[in-house]
Amino acid sequence: MSQQQQRNWFARHKVLTAAGAVVAVIAIGAAMGGGGDTESPKTDAKQEQPAKQGGDKKAPESKAPEKKAVTIDGDGDFEVGADVKPGLYRSTGNKDAGCYWERAKNASADTDSILANDNVTGTSYVEIKASDKLFKSSGCGTWEAVDAKAKGTPGTTLKGDGGMFKVGVDIAPGTYKSTGNKDAECYWERSKDASHGTDSILANDNVTGTAIVKVGASDAYFKSSGCGDWAKTG
Repeated sequence: MSQQQQRNWFARHKVLTAAGAVVAVIAIGAAMGGGGDTESPKTDAKQEQPAKQGGDKKAPESKAPEKKAVTIDGDGDFEVGADVKPGLYRSTGNKDAGCYWERAKNASADTDSILANDNVTGTSYVEIKASDKLFKSSGCGTWEAVDAKAKGTPGTTLKGDGGMFKVGVDIAPGTYKSTGNKDAECYWERSKDASHGTDSILANDNVTGTAIVKVGASDAYFKSSGCGDWAKTG
């Protein structure tokens, strides 16, 4: 982890062609002299069936082009509005807090330019605002834009080191319990958005032993780092 990352870690989407060809058979009757038999003329008309042109082939169905996901590389500095659009982004599969991200109000790299930042294990959601100037990412999995209003099939168990879980999408509201936590290494947080500002935190704690948290239906996210796995108890 770089010195910059260490110094400010505060956070603990038919033509039918008629053949019409008629073949006429003309009977030639000739009776000459007396007593000869005469046959009445026979007429046979044969009409060929119209030939079908092109058969009954269906026009090929046109497929709409697949919509490409909006993504941000896991490494680099990105200018908001030019390199990256504002919105909600998610990065998954990050290990051992090796992913560092930062929202900044300018490119000075000064400490006071940082709006929010975090070191991530597991999954992280970040809301990049139109007023942000820079988004930095180092050692993270690819960030993918997600629909903030998307619905999912929320789970009732979650990994204690899984990172951030979107309430109503990743996790169902309710009361959750985590046990066996040691030395206050378990950190949990309920938040009202993914901006990661201090004012977005509804409640948080560092836990030793058993932790019990009620995740409300109005909560936006639940964050867990270094905890034992959580199970819904009510």
